[in-house]
Amino acid sequence: MPKHGAVHPSGSERSSPETIRGTTQLVSLAEIREARGRLQGTANWTHLLTLEHRGRTLYLKPENLQPIGAFKLRGAYNKIASLPDQERQRGVITYSSGNHAQGVAYAARSLATKAIIVMPSNAPKIKLEATKALGAEIVLVGPSGLERQMKAEELAAEHGYIIVPPYDDPKIIAGQGTAGLEIVDDLPEVDVVLVPVGGGGLISGISTAIKSVKPDARVIGVEPQVAGDAQASLRAGQIVKFPVEQVLSTCADGLRAQYVGSLTFEHIRRYVDDIVTVSEEQIISAVQVLAQNPNTLAEPSGAVSSAAWLYNQSLFPPKTRVVAVISGGNIDPALLDQIRQ
Repeated sequence: MPKHGAVHPSGSERSSPETIRGTTQLVSLAEIREARGRLQGTANWTHLLTLEHRGRTLYLKPENLQPIGAFKLRGAYNKIASLPDQERQRGVITYSSGNHAQGVAYAARSLATKAIIVMPSNAPKIKLEATKALGAEIVLVGPSGLERQMKAEELAAEHGYIIVPPYDDPKIIAGQGTAGLEIVDDLPEVDVVLVPVGGGGLISGISTAIKSVKPDARVIGVEPQVAGDAQASLRAGQIVKFPVEQVLSTCADGLRAQYVGSLTFEHIRRYVDDIVTVSEEQIISAVQVLAQNPNTLAEPSGAVSSAAWLYNQSLFPPKTRVVAVISGGNIDPALLDQIRQ
């Protein structure tokens, strides 16, 4: 994986908060704290675990230990619970390849709300079945993220459902940001937080929380090399879209977004220090390492942050206190068996 020195190359300087807020209202620390209160009793506080590797220690944020096996419950529940009763009664709809689908289905069931999930036909079987088991109605479409979104918008317009976006929404971002508050509470001296990046909701929330309470900590996003659109966007200073065929080639099915959201991009520009990429081989190897402990079992999407630490030690000087977020652990059993062989 290439090393990157300058966080913001010439031509893509970080905008000031005043500049960004002039066009886009960023999520505030108060909103994240409000979400934290709303999530009590629903989302787990996933206390940090440790991984010892070649004489160094990596702290792990095990979001794989959430009730749905992924962080997505935080944002989905915060969004749906924030809706007025009249809107919740109409039902909610979302579009997702898996973990957000389960988050919405779980939250909707908890709040006695109908949930319709538009999923790609190539969604991992484990995620499709888990979403059905939570009582959601499934609508299958093609592999394109845009196709999923368009179908959800069409059904919402036809039936009056409320859309629960997978990442580009203030309530979603605030919910995901609660994980950042927990990181600092568990490790106040944290130096670096590594966060997987797909559409950008998780890193937007976590970076907002971290930078708001510990400004000197660094937040670094991690993507698959073949789906490095967020890195390209940060370098270019504008949203860059990757071809669908290219992003579909990564094993990290939860990180196959072709581009980050407009709202999440503004948070990334404001709060994220850098974005790095990892190879498919490094992702699979990280899954193998994490699978040695059942409490840190990660799907490929959830292992990218650990892969960045495992295979780029030069980016993290000795004694640097690094936290890697395991965003999810819903790995296909067949893939896990294959990896363990």
